[in-house]
Amino acid sequence: MLERYVVVDLEMTGLHARTDRILEIGAVKEEVGKQEIFHRMVNPRMKISKEVTELTGITAEMAQKGCEPEQAAAEFRDFAEGFPLVGHNLIYDYSFLKQCLVNHGETFEKDGVDTLKLARKFLPEAEKKTLDYLCAYLQIARTKSHRALEDAKATNLLFQYLRERFEAQDPEAFLPKPLLYRVKKQGPASARQKKYLKELADWHKIDLNVELDSLTKNEASRMTDKILWAYGKIPSGS
Repeated sequence: MLERYVVVDLEMTGLHARTDRILEIGAVKEEVGKQEIFHRMVNPRMKISKEVTELTGITAEMAQKGCEPEQAAAEFRDFAEGFPLVGHNLIYDYSFLKQCLVNHGETFEKDGVDTLKLARKFLPEAEKKTLDYLCAYLQIARTKSHRALEDAKATNLLFQYLRERFEAQDPEAFLPKPLLYRVKKQGPASARQKKYLKELADWHKIDLNVELDSLTKNEASRMTDKILWAYGKIPSGS
């Protein structure tokens, strides 16, 4: 039986760990009757889309008061040191944490249990397996949805429900497994990349919606290519 674990949930600016950024981290640590809470708001150094704000309620003003992504990820890594992770679609949240840490020269290798996989296995009658649906289906109380800490708390209650009803019949399903996500370090954008990107944006009167100093080489390259494809180069002699 798993007696020590950390339930984690993230909110992000988008869906892809290599191109989007962490916005909020929430976690609940369970250890033999003792519970600890972790929460960090993160400043992604980029504009938050209207869709993300509508979904999460997180505004630009809230995010601007947050800490740096690498600080939040490192503090969570320390908080979860020695504990397996639990999460709903856990590899998704793990991918953002690992990408952020690797980008800053850190490592992050964990084992974990995914409540989404457990729900698919043990709750086939549930029409959907999203956290929102399962909380309503199982009458798990939530004060908010799509906020990291509240979703981590709800995931913890879901995990406890599943354990109480199904762990005895299939204990192997509830054992942590290695979280396998391959990451390539993304170094910071060069001064030359940032200079050219700013010149392109200024010439075409484009709001980049991101702080240049926060860009990786890949991000700067992708943004430059998108501008060149959509608007063209700066005319020679300009």
